[in-house]
Amino acid sequence: MNEELKTRLENLAWKKSKAFCYSCYKEVQTKYCPICRSDDLMRLLPGVGVEYGIDWVIRDLIQQNVESVDTNEAFEASLDGCYPETVKIGWLEVDTVHAIKELDPVSFDIAKSEWIDFESEDGSLVTFDNGSNYHWSHDVEKYLDEEEATLEETG
Repeated sequence: MNEELKTRLENLAWKKSKAFCYSCYKEVQTKYCPICRSDDLMRLLPGVGVEYGIDWVIRDLIQQNVESVDTNEAFEASLDGCYPETVKIGWLEVDTVHAIKELDPVSFDIAKSEWIDFESEDGSLVTFDNGSNYHWSHDVEKYLDEEEATLEETG
């Protein structure tokens, strides 16, 4: 993920979450709890939960607001653009992608993993949960644009 996108997501996570003193179980408006004076504050995401840091806030915001990519479908669409629509095997004419997937599922999975790695390194795909789900970076940027505009309007 590029640094600009990461910075924008972190800024949004700070704005969407609130400081929270777990010891006193209260929202906090300053950098320390006015009751116990602790500066060991967690982040509260209303309606979701409380935890340290903001990575979990980013994951939740993305999970709730940006559609995940079906990497199987996206990879197959990529292959469709690279190879002819059908291939002739003996007297049969079959879908090329289906033939590859059925005849050599191991190499198909390896190729899909390499495609995901390439798209991630290129910045087209991003993940916030170590590869369990992927999102198109342009969808994440669109979400950020909408949220930032909403935050500007509401002040």
